[in-house]
Amino acid sequence: MSSVASNPQAFVTVHDVYKSFGAAPVLQGVSLEIGRGEVVCIIGPSGSGKSTILRCINALTSVDAGFIQVGGIQVTSKKLDMVALCHKVSMVFQQYNLFPHKTALQNVSMAPIQVLRQNRRQVEERARALLKKVQLEHKADAYPGELSGGQQQRVAIARTLCMQPEVILFDEVTAALDPEMVGEVLSVIKDIAAEGMTCILVTHEMGFAREVADRIYFTDRGVIVESAPPREFFANPQDERTRSFLSKVL
Repeated sequence: MSSVASNPQAFVTVHDVYKSFGAAPVLQGVSLEIGRGEVVCIIGPSGSGKSTILRCINALTSVDAGFIQVGGIQVTSKKLDMVALCHKVSMVFQQYNLFPHKTALQNVSMAPIQVLRQNRRQVEERARALLKKVQLEHKADAYPGELSGGQQQRVAIARTLCMQPEVILFDEVTAALDPEMVGEVLSVIKDIAAEGMTCILVTHEMGFAREVADRIYFTDRGVIVESAPPREFFANPQDERTRSFLSKVL
């Protein structure tokens, strides 16, 4: 079981979280802490619980036991205000989840207008600025079917930013992309991280993790085996499971 001392400086706290799907345990006492503005990468073999950690942080998946807090919001509370959590935490998925019948601009601006009830004109202005940020201002009126995979994922990132979150969760966002499109998406994420956004990424891109992360967490079979800053993590892994994993992916 992994555990950490509670840290009042942590912006995101996951403490001793357990989750099973049916008889299959997926998380078995996961704990991690992330400071505001920190970039954390979670790596590990398939089925080790990485994506479930993210889904628990933004309450898409309920926990069986344990405690999660983001800012002042207790995510694991039975009285959780989902709209308040949407203000704090946004997620970018492996599959872009864009609405096929909506333009790029409509996809980006929809949630703040409909979920957060923000002013349409102001949101659309923000959405256009964000499309420009991800170098897609010329595609504002294009539909997802007219965009490449890399472009769709950049629209999905702009959509997430349009919610003005304090934390962004990235769930293997390059996994469905052709290799030549991976770089354009990682470049956008790198810019977001450099601007001080708190980012938690599940990724298989080891070079990217080494470059952008403040800390790396390695998961295996539902536990966090070890964590360290990238230089230390890659140069001197402590656990045999980490060494074995890195020998296969590096």
